[in-house]
Amino acid sequence: MVDQWQRRDEPAAQGPAARAWQWWRRAWGTEGHERHTLLFLLKSTVAATVAWVIARDVLHARSPAFAPFSAVLIMQVTVYQALLNALRYIVAVTAGVAVQAALGFLAGPDLLTFALVTVLALAIGLWPGLGPQGSQVATAAFFAFSTYVTVPGSLDKVTHLGQIILLVLIGCGIGVVVNMTVVPPLRYRSAEYAIHILSGALCDLVSDMYPAMRHGEMDQERRRHWRNRAEQTGDLIRQAQDGLRTARESAYYNPRSRLGRHRVRPSFDGYGAVLAALERTLYQAASLTRSLDTWQQDASAEDRRLLHDYADFLESISRITQVLRTLDEDALHRQSRELCELVQEAHERRRRLTGRAEEAGLPLGDPGLPYGVLLVEAARLMDELQNVCDVLEHYVEQ
Repeated sequence: MVDQWQRRDEPAAQGPAARAWQWWRRAWGTEGHERHTLLFLLKSTVAATVAWVIARDVLHARSPAFAPFSAVLIMQVTVYQALLNALRYIVAVTAGVAVQAALGFLAGPDLLTFALVTVLALAIGLWPGLGPQGSQVATAAFFAFSTYVTVPGSLDKVTHLGQIILLVLIGCGIGVVVNMTVVPPLRYRSAEYAIHILSGALCDLVSDMYPAMRHGEMDQERRRHWRNRAEQTGDLIRQAQDGLRTARESAYYNPRSRLGRHRVRPSFDGYGAVLAALERTLYQAASLTRSLDTWQQDASAEDRRLLHDYADFLESISRITQVLRTLDEDALHRQSRELCELVQEAHERRRRLTGRAEEAGLPLGDPGLPYGVLLVEAARLMDELQNVCDVLEHYVEQ
């Protein structure tokens, strides 16, 4: 809510230790790239360890590394992606092993056979249905060929080739189970949550930007850091889209959607429009950070004034995103009014920013200088946030 918003007066500290502390604070406090990175490390470690124990200590496999490798490889942001990746990987490995087994037993373990296995495996890997796992066909075929030439006896060869597929199945199964049970990526998914994670990422970014701009602390390290953070939102956008899709699908099968307060819930089409606008806003924020990263400032009074006014504008954006990151359908009428008031305030600050830039005689039409580009980015940001306001107003009135 707006009354919980806290203005940041000082720029964030710089240096490796400060950056590390800020990274951990974001990972602990809010949904974002940092938290998803931490969860990926945690879940991958758990899945790999369990797969290794089963493969080595329980099955006494000849090549136990296949199980943890498979478990980590299929770990994805969403359950759907994990299942799809696991299926593709299993098909790719099975195809690679089957190619080697067929040619190996027919032609023997010689150089020509290896070349034929390579060509056929690479060709199969080009099938679009395997997606990014297509390269695993050749990888599995190579490991299978190595096993085939080192294991004596036809029965042992078949057993160890089958063991490779078994280990992959075990690893993928463990990876999917861990992904679904250890802080599952689809936990409390809803249309609101999809909006929360994107608006939270945008809020954290602009809240770091405006104090530094206001104080003129725009060193290259800081600007590069903003740019990197803005460009790391791809996974969040995919997860938000998955959250909205899950909410839509669950509404059809959930009988509670026809009872009580669920009956008057705003249409998911409205949430989808808000989410789409937030996605475009994040892309605009990334474009803004790129413009700032390439800006060669000369520390002139005009530059300082522009940065100060831009900081005021981004501060208003921060307040808007703070409302969006706490969006609640039970308070949607009140929050939509708050949001639209803040959007109007942001419009005023953007107009003041543009007016002062024009009064200062800045070369806004010079494509080689960033002034005009920064004003265009501000206008585009406001277009998207105004769209969010309009969409929410429309759906709360239904």
